[in-house]
This record gives sequence, C-alpha cells and structure tokens, in this order.
Amino acid sequence: MRIKSNSVRARFGSFVGCLAILFSLSARAAEPATVTFSLDFPGSDPEHYSISVHFDGHTSYESRTRTSSDASDPAAYQTEFTVSDATRTRIFELAAHARYFSGKIDSGNKKLAFSGAKKLTYTDGQKSFSADYNYSPQPPVQQLTNLFQSISATLEFARRLAYDHHYQKLALDDEIKRMEDQAKSGELAELQAVKPILQAIYDDPSVINVVRARAQRIMEMGVSVSAAR
Repeated sequence: MRIKSNSVRARFGSFVGCLAILFSLSARAAEPATVTFSLDFPGSDPEHYSISVHFDGHTSYESRTRTSSDASDPAAYQTEFTVSDATRTRIFELAAHARYFSGKIDSGNKKLAFSGAKKLTYTDGQKSFSADYNYSPQPPVQQLTNLFQSISATLEFARRLAYDHHYQKLALDDEIKRMEDQAKSGELAELQAVKPILQAIYDDPSVINVVRARAQRIMEMGVSVSAAR
C-alpha cells in the first residue's frame, strides 16, 4: 500500500507540474505585443526618451532633460496616453515589415554623423527582439524612427508648456507658436495626447488671448487629424 501511495503522489506531482507549465505558457501567450523605441543623445533636449506602445494602444513615455545649463541632474518626465488606432496599426505593421527587429538594422556606416543611440524592441508572448542603430537604410525602420520622434516632439512640447504655464506664463507665447508652426508643417504626431495642457491654457483667463487662441487651434488640429485617420 505504501508503494501505491507513493506512486499516486508522484503522478499527482507530475500532473501539478504540467499544469504549472501550461499556466505559464498560457500567461506568456496572453502578454500583449509591445513595440518600444528609445533614444539616447547626450547634450540634446531631451537627452534620453523612451516610448512603449502596447497592442491595445496604451502608450507610456518617459524622458530625461536638463531644465537649465547649470542643472546637476536631468529632470525626469513621464506620461501615459492612448495612441490613435491609425498610429497603433501603423507601428505594428512597420514592425512586422522590419521582421520585428530580429536582425541587423544599422547601416554599419561609421562615417555617418551620430544622431543618437537608438533602439527598437518588440516583445510578445512568444518572441522578444531588439536592435540598436544610429542610422538604418531599411524603410520600415526609417518610418518608425520618424514617427516616434514626432510623437516625442509633441509630448516634449506638452512638458515645456506645462512648466511655462505653472512658472513663467510670459514664455508661453513663443513656445506655443513654435508648436503651432510645427503642427502645421506635419512635424508633430498624436496631438490629441496633449489636449489636457492645451485645454488648461485655453481655460486660463490669466493667459493672454493670443496664446489661448493658439491652444484652441492646435486642439482643433488634433481633432481633425484623428477624424481624417
């Protein structure tokens, strides 16, 4: 009877182990696909940033920049938002065209000017790839790089506008004019992500009218772009 009991316990232990493996594999398979772009460029503004876009559209952004030339440590900035469906679809389609960054994507040309240490990463429940580059000749990687840089530019405008609105409202005019000009020229992406700070500026009667009007126009551009997509 003791031998039989030990055998039952062994089979039960094996069964539990198999269940644990199946649960682990199932959990991994359920992990959402994510594309992440990061850039490190000392001396630039920001000197580091990273954007992670999940397949459901949830996006997180973090950056580090020096608020002044005499600042000893870079200031950290973080925000989260939902990327538009059109942009989300484009990002994952381009990642697929780039074979999920599973191979070499850098040109390997050492004579090219340094434009920041870039990295693209793709992860899901079954695979995980990443590739570093300065410049890539691959069109999907170039398009992803441009798109992520445009999103970062939009979010960095929001960071600076929030700072100016809180600490130096007289600086808002120049900053929001530059933002409007870049939005008109198509250099920015995902304008709807920064609506909260634009709305706060527009709703503030202590801000001069020309700045409030620009904030309203940029918000309207974000709505029209989303509708067009």
